[in-house]
Amino acid sequence: MCESLAELRSAAEVLGSRFDARLLSAADASRMLTDATALKNIASTIEAMASDRVTECGRWRGDGSKSPADYIAKRTGVSVGQAADALRTAEQLRELPAVADAARRGELSPQQASAVASAASVAPAEQSRLLGEAKRLGLKDLKDFCGRTRAAHSDAEAQRRRIRDERYCSTWNDPDGSGHLHARGPAEDIAAMAARIDAERDRIFEAARKEGRQDSPAAYGFDALKAICAGEAESGKVDAKVIWRVDLEAFLRGYATDGGPSGGCPVAVSAVEDLLASGSPFLAAVITKGEAITGVVHFGRAPTARQQTGLEWLYPTCAAEGCSQSARLQRDHREDWAKTKVTLFDLLDLLCPFHHGLKTTKGWGLVTGRGKRAFVPPEDVRHPQHSPSDAA
Repeated sequence: MCESLAELRSAAEVLGSRFDARLLSAADASRMLTDATALKNIASTIEAMASDRVTECGRWRGDGSKSPADYIAKRTGVSVGQAADALRTAEQLRELPAVADAARRGELSPQQASAVASAASVAPAEQSRLLGEAKRLGLKDLKDFCGRTRAAHSDAEAQRRRIRDERYCSTWNDPDGSGHLHARGPAEDIAAMAARIDAERDRIFEAARKEGRQDSPAAYGFDALKAICAGEAESGKVDAKVIWRVDLEAFLRGYATDGGPSGGCPVAVSAVEDLLASGSPFLAAVITKGEAITGVVHFGRAPTARQQTGLEWLYPTCAAEGCSQSARLQRDHREDWAKTKVTLFDLLDLLCPFHHGLKTTKGWGLVTGRGKRAFVPPEDVRHPQHSPSDAA
């Protein structure tokens, strides 16, 4: 194996020294991008597994390294955190043959392999499903899906206590002068913070729009957080809308079991009890049976708000596969409202402004179904115009 890898490296060095992307056609460039990505992923998998073996043999103790991750970081030129994540993934892959095979074939990036292995290590039976989602979802949505899978197979109360005990907020600076801030804690606490930031961000956005200025939503989010911390933000309590999914069968049974419907983040019963005790008017419940929404209950809200609650549950991010935008999502009628004159929940989706614009001006559309799915141009055979109408 060592000789084969050395020969492959030599061949890759020759190719790299001669490579000129300007000589490629669009089709050839796309093919080379696919092959190069697969080779990179294969190399990353081999690197992680070899690193795992090096540390398993205790080689790291001989050069004064503080830890296996410290040793690997110095050898590979990555941060200690990245090395530790690669070692943890490689260790998990030992017990996950399906995930390991996919990683060896180059089907998973290091980030995808880390997310899938982390979830599959606590839910081995879910390997095939996790690998299927890795092919379909963008990285952010895949991490969310893996996180939900991991949480669904863990003790929710113990998980909540652990997250609470491990909460933190840290800051650091890069040599180029940029600063970083990162916080981690219970999801309900982060949601309350995010709601406050979003409210201030909207105020800043409106002020900038009136002045003819335009920045990214992320930039306005930074400005909002800075204003809040500096005491310059508008005062007042901001309630975060919390959507609580209740499985009908579990509700009638009186307790939950593993392997319930996907979507959202499984929470401890104590978290729901705390939210109910708060008396928040922004607490909503979505009733589901399996994967389907059977009813929407919104405390003190009109029917249109119930529909919105259901949509927000189904689409925490844009419905288009690969798009992770969660802010400023827009309601979209699959069938033109001007023709149907009705607003049916089953014929609604949430799209980001970019994809909504493509649908409106270029005729693109989501393939038939529910939840995250492919977003295709009119000429694609999967486009809904080539299938029986949903409205039927």
